[in-house]
Amino acid sequence: MPSDRRQLHLNLFLMGVGHHEAAWRHPRTDPAGLSSLAHYQRLAATAETAAFDSVFLADGVEGPDPARANAWISHFEPFTLLSALAVSTERIGLIGTVSTGFTEPYNLARQFASLDHLSQGRAGWNIVTSAGDRAARNFNRTANQEHAVRYQRADEYLEVVRALWDSWEDDALLLDRENGLVTDSAKLHEINHSGEHFQVLGPLNIPRGPQGHPLLVQAGSSEDGRGFAARHAEAVFTAQQTLAEGQGFYADLKARAAALGRDPAGIVVLPGIVPVLGSTEAEAKALDQELDDLIDPTRAIGTLSTLLGVDLSDHPLDAPLPPLPPVAAINGAKSRFELVRDLAERDGLTLRQLVGRLGGGRGHQVLAGTPEQVADHIELWFGQGAADGFNIMPPILPDGLDLFAEHVVPLLRERGLFRTEYTGRTLREHYGLPRPANQYTSVAV
Repeated sequence: MPSDRRQLHLNLFLMGVGHHEAAWRHPRTDPAGLSSLAHYQRLAATAETAAFDSVFLADGVEGPDPARANAWISHFEPFTLLSALAVSTERIGLIGTVSTGFTEPYNLARQFASLDHLSQGRAGWNIVTSAGDRAARNFNRTANQEHAVRYQRADEYLEVVRALWDSWEDDALLLDRENGLVTDSAKLHEINHSGEHFQVLGPLNIPRGPQGHPLLVQAGSSEDGRGFAARHAEAVFTAQQTLAEGQGFYADLKARAAALGRDPAGIVVLPGIVPVLGSTEAEAKALDQELDDLIDPTRAIGTLSTLLGVDLSDHPLDAPLPPLPPVAAINGAKSRFELVRDLAERDGLTLRQLVGRLGGGRGHQVLAGTPEQVADHIELWFGQGAADGFNIMPPILPDGLDLFAEHVVPLLRERGLFRTEYTGRTLREHYGLPRPANQYTSVAV
């Protein structure tokens, strides 16, 4: 295999005992894993053995609505869990979600720098702006900020965080015991940021991390989200249902980055896929149906109502969706609203059918088939300009990951599409991305 051949990137999306919303009810899962460190350590170890680039933990800052039946319980706070996984793994990247809407840049910069040091250069930040008013009500607000304002705040947030990560030059830490010098004060920098949303003095109270900056990941596909990704993201988690949609998103994002003077290869696009695997296609489809049959429709319809901005609680299950508001009226996740709306319209789905389609992956592609069929799909999207890799979202865990690692990964390797072992140690090296230069470092003349 030629050494310069383009290679896939694979990220494992950690999600309790599976990405299907009814996974916890299926006999092939153990719901106790939801609160078990050993469960997550096992998943990370399996992904690392298969040489995945990274694992990723999503997060939100709002609790479930008690009015809904069978309210779902959340998972661990990202920094706590990823720090624990840093100790039990050696090479795999560790990506955590933190919102720019309900945190402060100084704390976040310090936390990710700490994780980068503890993991020896394997930290990544999935940047979200947080949609919905329930989250805002946990942070002394009555409602969330407007969609565009959230992204304006996020732009400034990134400016501050990058400056803080650079506030220690790489050789600022001296630890010169003979002369009693801990640091070179000339290489520590107050950032003195004064902006619309933030006032931050600096410097950070921890040295620059092994990667310089942790990997920057983004997951929004709205117009504002694409612009933000083109400016800042180095990896993008996305959701498209068709090859044409995937190609369109991929080409648009890379073109936006190029127009801003960035190398398009510096953004790794990773669509999400839910691989429902079986030794035969019929076996895979049977498992998919078993999981769909376990969906609680009351809870699922409540979640869908929130996403679409329409109360569907009394809507007939076997009727198409009622008229939906324009996307401009949605102040939540605009790109996911459009994805679900387009899916329902394109495939002529009833409410019952839509709930089933979304139960497996919340709008990401569900692939029910054999390992060969899943590998074919991955190769097609990778080769036809729709993906640089994939965000793997097994419907049940750990079994779904085990099957993917044991049966799909070897096929990808046989086709020369995926590494057989790690070639680098940091997350940036896994994704083929450079270590950022420090903006404060003096250039010798």
